[in-house]
Amino acid sequence: MTQRAFPILFITATRIGDAVLSSGLIKFLADQIPNARFTIVAGPLAAPLFAHVPGLDRVIVMEKGKGKGHWFKLWNQVRHRKWGLVVDLRGSGTALFLRREKRAIWKRSAGETVHKVVDAARVLKLEGDPPAPHLYITPEVQALADQMLKPRPGEPAGPILAVGPASNWVGKIWPIERFAQTAAQLLGPGGPLEGGRLLILGGPGDERMVEELRMASARGRYIDLTGKVDLLTAYAALKRADLFIGNDSGLMHIAAAAGVPTLGLFGPSDERRYAPWGPHAMAVRGPRGFDQFVAVDPDLSQAIRHMSDLPVATVVRAAKALLERVRGGEEPEAAVEAAEVVADDPAIIPSDDEAAEAEASLDGLEEDPTPTVRPQESGDPGRA
Repeated sequence: MTQRAFPILFITATRIGDAVLSSGLIKFLADQIPNARFTIVAGPLAAPLFAHVPGLDRVIVMEKGKGKGHWFKLWNQVRHRKWGLVVDLRGSGTALFLRREKRAIWKRSAGETVHKVVDAARVLKLEGDPPAPHLYITPEVQALADQMLKPRPGEPAGPILAVGPASNWVGKIWPIERFAQTAAQLLGPGGPLEGGRLLILGGPGDERMVEELRMASARGRYIDLTGKVDLLTAYAALKRADLFIGNDSGLMHIAAAAGVPTLGLFGPSDERRYAPWGPHAMAVRGPRGFDQFVAVDPDLSQAIRHMSDLPVATVVRAAKALLERVRGGEEPEAAVEAAEVVADDPAIIPSDDEAAEAEASLDGLEEDPTPTVRPQESGDPGRA
């Protein structure tokens, strides 16, 4: 007997990092509800992350407009269907104006600082370890990445050190020359990745920024994919890396989701909420805590190079410690300069129950028997 489809509207973040950190919920729902059909709503930058989600009906790219117009436009695109579940990680009121069986809407926690992965899991009222970030790719995407990483004839393969030297704001960018110095120590004689290659990743527009990294690398010992691959191909490439070092950014979270040992460099961002997530992930910062950066730059928007007080020696030491623990089969512990490490969740075993039983796993979510109300009758369906 064919199971009836269970349509899920999943509204996720605009930013890449936030979208990655909430992506484990999609895997959880896909595993628990085998007949789930997903419509995923994301911002223009994050939308490509979900191209290969199983049971995908559609990815809706939602660009923020003036006022609340983008929410009304979204409502108009999805109002014709009755949804089994609406998950709204943006905390809008969209679900209130749609026909649906269940809803799960993010609500701000007052006075509590928790990691974004934990915050996302609470939306579905999940207990225990939260679902870890997870991205889906096809074998073709992985094969393309592998081809790009293939050594040229006559060149040895060796380990791969991946770096993400860019970020969305100058305040979070560690000086590029320090990335070069760190790579030289890790890949050079006596380093833990001796004889390896440097994989440089970044988005369009970051090419000039990484030029110093290319120049400092031995000829033929680097792979520069900056601006040349999409997010999922970068994710596939990171699956083959031995270590990733990068600023707090969407790419850092993609690296951690790929399972590569990940060292995130922090300054004017809060590692309690945004540290890379996983058993092989660590956050490292200089002598100043997050609150000290806020005191200097309250809106965290000034063109100040806040990361200048993070020394190369601190990063190299943390990278070596992370690699030693991973190679020894240990989970990283908090180091002097490193943030507390949060363990990844165990694998979630897919449910083999029939649709009714699978849907019953969502019984803790809100059910609203009130009739659907049109936005123009009761105000805005959401907020930006």
